[in-house]
Amino acid sequence: MTRFQGSVNVGLREKGTDKLVAVYPHKLEGSDNEIENRVKFWFYQQSCSAENKLQECYVDVVSEDEIKERKDHLR
Repeated sequence: MTRFQGSVNVGLREKGTDKLVAVYPHKLEGSDNEIENRVKFWFYQQSCSAENKLQECYVDVVSEDEIKERKDHLR
């Protein structure tokens, strides 16, 4: 079974705290490895410092509640 099969949203989390760093805004397609690579590449393109941050993060499933909470927090 694949890790992201059936998932609607994925994003990056900090390894030490599991804190949500970013939510991947595109449709998920492909194998787990392809999805992980796309998410990391997308994040890398966001800023110059993203490369350093990526070393501290992992790709994970993100719930709808987490996305809503994140949007409310950013307001």
